[in-house]
Amino acid sequence: MKRREALKNIGLATGFFVATPTIVSILQSCTSDVKTWTPEFLTIDQGVVLTKLVDVILPKTDNLPSATELNVPQFIDKYINEVFDDESQANAKTAFSKIESLLKPNAETAVNDLKDEEFKALLDKHMLLEDEVDPDREADPESTTPTTSEFLNNLKWMAINGYVTTEKIGENVNVYDPVPSQYFCGDLQELTGGKSYSL
Repeated sequence: MKRREALKNIGLATGFFVATPTIVSILQSCTSDVKTWTPEFLTIDQGVVLTKLVDVILPKTDNLPSATELNVPQFIDKYINEVFDDESQANAKTAFSKIESLLKPNAETAVNDLKDEEFKALLDKHMLLEDEVDPDREADPESTTPTTSEFLNNLKWMAINGYVTTEKIGENVNVYDPVPSQYFCGDLQELTGGKSYSL
């Protein structure tokens, strides 16, 4: 899947950015089963939407777990609840409500009944590349509220950083050296097979 490979390439290089002690402690506290998880900040339906979105962004592959297997939805919910300021939290609530309305063909549709294809279509339409124009931003350049595209890109950033900061990825996928004592200079492909260091 091209989306997974592109995200993996940008994500593995940015894992250190989010790994402050506070963020790591939030991530480590996310241990509940996604089936029994109750969001702290989001509604139950928004939690379902978040779970399905992050698994479309970072699905399970032959050698890598999915985002939900590593508690990424719980991390994002806690991150919004504990790190976002009031304005950012209000924007997140508004954005999730808009995403729900874009996904559901009518008000009676349950979010649990939505298929992965519908989440993929939403992401393909709204996750714009750097050189693409966001029509919502172009229509209202002065707005301080994130557009759907901007919000989904921020959500992708949080998902990738939450994912690569987990212990499982840090120790089993990236190159792990708990006590780095040597400095190597050379091609990353030759030194580690192209893998980033987790610390």
